Amino acid sequence: MAKQCSLPWDETKEFAEATSTSNFIEAQARMSYSEFNSAEPQFGSVANKPASILLNLEDIPCFEVVERQFQEWGISFRNAIALHPSNPAFPPHSGNTVLMAAPKSGFLEILCQQPVRFFNCYVTSSQRTILSAYDSQDKILARTEMPGPNLAGSDSQIPPNAPLMLRASNISRITFYAFDGQLIVDDLSFGF
Repeated sequence: MAKQCSLPWDETKEFAEATSTSNFIEAQARMSYSEFNSAEPQFGSVANKPASILLNLEDIPCFEVVERQFQEWGISFRNAIALHPSNPAFPPHSGNTVLMAAPKSGFLEILCQQPVRFFNCYVTSSQRTILSAYDSQDKILARTEMPGPNLAGSDSQIPPNAPLMLRASNISRITFYAFDGQLIVDDLSFGF
């Protein structure tokens, strides 16, 4: 059976405050790929729906296309592969596995089967990156950005694994756009 995170919505702190690096991650159970594959879907009842979920990418084999591995928990991906970065400019935030936008550089999309209220992640990119949230009619609900590249070992003012967060009601789709740059995402979490 899959482990659930169950932080009540009103107790969830702002992501920027909660990112004293690992505090946010340690406060939640991680949902692993193998747990998702063996889990019964939990969305049939509001009582069974966790308040937030932090995805564990570590069980996904390196170079595997990531699409429906977490679909049982309500999300799927487009244009994403799992990898262990070999380039030190792209360090993982935790563990060894990250998602990379590929095969199309600089674009990654997340589709939500049921609307979510917030989305958090850590991003390292070779270009300015825009994170956007849309409703089911493709109306933009929220947008945030990382104003420039943040590669490790560069002279960027933005450290690698910059936290990005979106909050809005009824988020159905989330996009990352890095202007054809290289983009990795780690420690993705979302809540209802």
